[in-house]
Amino acid sequence: MTTQSPSAGRNLDENTQRIPIAVVTGATGGMGQAIAAALADTHIVYALGRNEVKLHAMASERIIPVACDLLQLSDANPLPEQLHGVERVDVLVHAAAVATRMPLQETTTTQWQRQMMLNVIAPATLTRALLPQITAAEGLVVFINSGAGTHVHPGLGLYCATKHALYALADTLRKEVAGTGVRVTTLAPGPTDTEMLQGITPGEYAPEKYIDPKEVAIALLGVLAIGPSAQIANLSVRPRSE
Repeated sequence: MTTQSPSAGRNLDENTQRIPIAVVTGATGGMGQAIAAALADTHIVYALGRNEVKLHAMASERIIPVACDLLQLSDANPLPEQLHGVERVDVLVHAAAVATRMPLQETTTTQWQRQMMLNVIAPATLTRALLPQITAAEGLVVFINSGAGTHVHPGLGLYCATKHALYALADTLRKEVAGTGVRVTTLAPGPTDTEMLQGITPGEYAPEKYIDPKEVAIALLGVLAIGPSAQIANLSVRPRSE
């Protein structure tokens, strides 16, 4: 099922062609929503998410909501329908993710498949499908990772495994597109005040200790602003409380 704002039908006319296009997954999560809002100042943003209520609330002249389930992406259907007519993508941000806290011994094959699909396979599938459009724009692909991509944490082994894999995906893509004008960045925030973090944090949750999602969005804008001769391969953003 898909939803769209009144402006969605104008995404290909000559007025909006001059405006850069961004695609953001996980756009109804705390981090993705902040990123979509920040990019909308300068881009038309296709905001991908499952929560249709939040998507509807986000809809604006610059934000086109796309209701979709990334778990359903496949070789036969690698893109949400609303992206089929998009000819160039200037920024693709993979912000969707899922995490559960439990010992590896208690995890199930179904949990492994779901987290690998959402955290790794869906970004790979979407990137492959949009790479011609990204190349046409000499665009930027941003993989939102975390400290779990370079460290391991007991109880979060499954999540850590997916984030380690996401680093490998980004690093390989960067080498493969070298010379095409496409830039690839891994942006790895530390603990960020989101519903996902709240759901996996044992004990009392203290949001003041964590990064504001809006500040992750600011970091992403910095990545986007770097000059045409350079790219930021990896950017780690940590809480000031550390």
